Amino acid sequence: MRGIIADIAIRDWGRRDEAVAERLRRVDNRRMDYLRSLYSSFCPDEDEVEIRCLITVSVRIGNHFQAAHNGPRNRTEMMELIKSRLLA
Repeated sequence: MRGIIADIAIRDWGRRDEAVAERLRRVDNRRMDYLRSLYSSFCPDEDEVEIRCLITVSVRIGNHFQAAHNGPRNRTEMMELIKSRLLA
């Protein structure tokens, strides 16, 4: 949990400091390259790989801000469903 809080704080800082924003872009690009390597190992469609990468990063960051209920499932169950879909 502390890792995501630090990540969010750095992203906020990067909105006000171009040097931080540039470093953040480099880190994000490395993360995306890593995710591409993982997803492309079982997903041959380049567009599908990019979609899965963006969803993965968006859920990781956005999950911290989401307060809505997930119907009959709790957040942990939803994260498992997301993971199973992304890895299918």
